[in-house]
Amino acid sequence: MGMRLSAETLAFSSREFLRLIERIGLTGTWGWTFATHEHVWSPGVFHILGLEPGFVHPSYALLCSLVHPEDRNILDTEAEIKWDGLPRNHTVRIVRPDGSVRIVECRSEVFVGPDGRPRAARGLLLDVTDQERLNQVLARERAIGRALFEEARIFSFRRSFSPAPEATDPFAPPPEAVILTGLPYEHMAEDSFRVMPIDAREASRENFEVGYARGQPFTQVHPFILVGGQRADFRTSPVPIRDRDGLIEEWILFVRPAVGRALRATGQGRQALETMVEGRHLRAARNLLGWTMMDLAQASGLSFSTVRRLEEDGESTAARSRHRAVAALRAAGILFSLIDGDLLAVARI
Repeated sequence: MGMRLSAETLAFSSREFLRLIERIGLTGTWGWTFATHEHVWSPGVFHILGLEPGFVHPSYALLCSLVHPEDRNILDTEAEIKWDGLPRNHTVRIVRPDGSVRIVECRSEVFVGPDGRPRAARGLLLDVTDQERLNQVLARERAIGRALFEEARIFSFRRSFSPAPEATDPFAPPPEAVILTGLPYEHMAEDSFRVMPIDAREASRENFEVGYARGQPFTQVHPFILVGGQRADFRTSPVPIRDRDGLIEEWILFVRPAVGRALRATGQGRQALETMVEGRHLRAARNLLGWTMMDLAQASGLSFSTVRRLEEDGESTAARSRHRAVAALRAAGILFSLIDGDLLAVARI
């Protein structure tokens, strides 16, 4: 049997929902009555602005004063809001009293009276700092990726499964491969090995299937047929990305011309590559630096017994201790890189 809710109950529920959201600290609401110049800010607004409730008097002027000087020109003036009644939505930087900067999205609406004149306004402040910073990082990564491809024909892409003839997962060809080869997108989506000459496809397919089955990073050199019919060798290095349980979620494939330096992965690719580091690689790296196991323990913040287990291959390949040890060695000038096949090279730079 359904329950009929009154308007009062719904209003109360809405207020409680807003309070629940505000407790997260990322949003706040405000109200402004034009006739009385009264401003009402919720606790969330004070939090976003870095102010203490009760210590300042809410006002539009105060809000504007906290906006970064370079962003103030995009704000509506008090007169524009009161008389025109057409506030715009903005995304601005807020400089808190402690000097920290937050990126805030401002949304508002104006209420008019029977005579059509603006009477009041209300709005929402939404802290989108983390999302904006993530967007900036992603934009920078895309720019770097474009530069690498344009200058050196280097690119990377992801696949959610091990390519095989019986695979049913849809494959989204990387745009760089389409540009390099001129092969129609739909043809490459049907069979990614069409970028290769016919006489090289089956052998390459088998080599990739063997590498994927091992579940470890590997490298294969194979030819591409480029736009215009030119044949060129490329080096593809698939690296598995694992979940918390150590199961493979997807693969990142790094592609570059075969002539060049060994793969130097970053981010998730680097972390996945480090799962190949075994005890013998750690010992070789220590010897290149002239370190003892105790030196490695001190540099990585690990115990001596943990380092010994790592060098005896007694730790899981996904263990955090392994990544900490590798990070310490990298910081000291050690380079771990993947070369032909699935061989991991250790060098000092």
